[in-house]
Amino acid sequence: MTNYPTLSHFQKIWKTLLFLLLLSTSMTAQNSTAAPKKANNRTASPDVTRIDPTNWFADMQDPTLQLMVYGKDIKFADVTTDYPNVKIDSLVRLDSPNYLLVYLNLKGAKPGEINLTFSNKNGKKTIRKYQLKAREMAGTDRKGFDISDVLYMLMPDRFANGNPKNDVIKGMEDQLCNRNEPSLRHGGDLEGLRQHLDYFTDLGVTALWLTPVLENDRPADNGKNSTYHGYATTDYYRVDPRFGTNEEYKALVNECHKKGLKVVMDMIFNHCGDYHPWAKGTRSDENGKTIKDYPSKDWFNSPNYGLQTSYKLTPVLDPYASKVDMAETVDGWFVPSMPDLNQRNPHVIKYLIQNSIWWIETVGIDGIRMDTYPYADRQAMADWMKVLNKEYPNFNTVGETWVTEPAYTAAWQKDSKLSDINSNLKTVMDFAFFDRLSQAKNEETDDWWKGWNRIYNSLCYDYLYTDPSSVMAFIENHDTDRYLGNGKDSTALKQAYALLLTMKRIPQLYYGTEILMNGTKTETDGNVRQDFPGGFPGDKINKFTREGRTKAENAMFDWTSRLLHWRQNNDVINKGTQTQFIPHHGVYVLARQYNGKTVLTILNGKKADNQVDVARYAEVIGSHTTATDVLTGATVDLTKNIPLVQRQAMVLSF
Repeated sequence: MTNYPTLSHFQKIWKTLLFLLLLSTSMTAQNSTAAPKKANNRTASPDVTRIDPTNWFADMQDPTLQLMVYGKDIKFADVTTDYPNVKIDSLVRLDSPNYLLVYLNLKGAKPGEINLTFSNKNGKKTIRKYQLKAREMAGTDRKGFDISDVLYMLMPDRFANGNPKNDVIKGMEDQLCNRNEPSLRHGGDLEGLRQHLDYFTDLGVTALWLTPVLENDRPADNGKNSTYHGYATTDYYRVDPRFGTNEEYKALVNECHKKGLKVVMDMIFNHCGDYHPWAKGTRSDENGKTIKDYPSKDWFNSPNYGLQTSYKLTPVLDPYASKVDMAETVDGWFVPSMPDLNQRNPHVIKYLIQNSIWWIETVGIDGIRMDTYPYADRQAMADWMKVLNKEYPNFNTVGETWVTEPAYTAAWQKDSKLSDINSNLKTVMDFAFFDRLSQAKNEETDDWWKGWNRIYNSLCYDYLYTDPSSVMAFIENHDTDRYLGNGKDSTALKQAYALLLTMKRIPQLYYGTEILMNGTKTETDGNVRQDFPGGFPGDKINKFTREGRTKAENAMFDWTSRLLHWRQNNDVINKGTQTQFIPHHGVYVLARQYNGKTVLTILNGKKADNQVDVARYAEVIGSHTTATDVLTGATVDLTKNIPLVQRQAMVLSF
């Protein structure tokens, strides 16, 4: 029997259908209300908050220019330009919606103002003007530092405060400036350096190496530790406002040049600071989860501090290196506050290469010191140097390669036969010399391994270098104990300087040692980065002046200055061959010779009176009967043995 629905049953069905219809209409109305908001966001003009580089230059050998555009949802924009000979090669839309890479081809483009038009799918446009500037000089005309120079390394924050008004900048993360705390900012700046340029020329150095001057904007940890040192970059195109402005940096470099001083810029490609926009920002992913707004997933190595570096650099060249050791060295973070950049990402290394070129062109620096060189990707860094060498064949870059074996360091020098990858890096840092000297200064020189034998046994491996004269030697720097330790005895220091400034190397000095500044890292790095006395408001003693220095400090300054000025434009030192003699009865002799002229550096490695057996050095003395002691001006008889007092240093010229 079939059961037919009743009228009341149809009424129930009708009511249900009516309810569903009303619900559907309501939901449609709600959606139609929400949709315009989303559409309005999309039809707003593209948000362009920043473009790196801030400008560029015409007539570069590489016509390709990468523009990194920052702005909310800028990833979805299209870009056009009608500037003559400027073509948009590609747009790279990264993982983050807030970055867009625009690759331009500038071949044949002339200096001028480029209009870049950013548009979205709904026709809304934003126009940004971009300057293409003329170069001040050809790349071949930029000459870097070399063996004829003496680099004077200093930390701007600790040298001199010429403008107290910029000690604390409103709105910056770090609002602390306290000279009583060794690891906080002390207020030194570029203006302070400018006011003391005559000090450098009086001393006799020819180049200034400043630790990084770019913006390092992050809060001080526990009110005790800050990034005063400059190695946690938060803006690659801006001088830290507490040091000054980009314009002041350029003016400083120009004034240095007028006084015969070169300027070497400290750069860091291995990492940036955690308050850099690349690392600081956050956004929501497709699931609504808050994540770091990295430009792309592979912009950093081991994102979110996923791996700590071992600080061991040997795996990079070790033919038997394990994958885990290599990863820890190259991909591990230096410290949690310094995200590790992935130079294997072609967009990252392009950004960094352009940045180095921008500072050369914009400010006119004469060289680059690259921090933590082997921690970055080896091939990418080689590619960077290849670009720089092509654009600036007479420029120079020195890389920090902190391993104390000559074979390791030599493999990093340009054209080395020890490496399967040509680094293209002209200058490397001689950590072997530093290491051996640190041991030798406290030892008696015996007939085998100790004292000056350590230096002899290090220099005898110079055959490993493609160009020993383009190796940078030093006795200390901002990351080591000062050579004087906690003492003031200048005897060993004079021996170290006598050798450093006459051997076949590019010498680097560290600020303040010429006035006997000392300190060790026992408690903090700040103890070897103390303020230069007299450089800061309120200093009771001014050691920039003779009146402010003690008798011993003036004696050391004068001794160093005499040697430095003698070294300037000295072809025997700049071009001469080098001959060293195995230490004999505690005496180490190193000779430099050029065009019939000779310089003998003589070091007594004994804590007792000694003498030079002149006959043993006949091959470099020849028929000469007298010499001038560069350090004292005295005439020295070369026909008989030369007496030496304990730990004496002599530099003879004939």
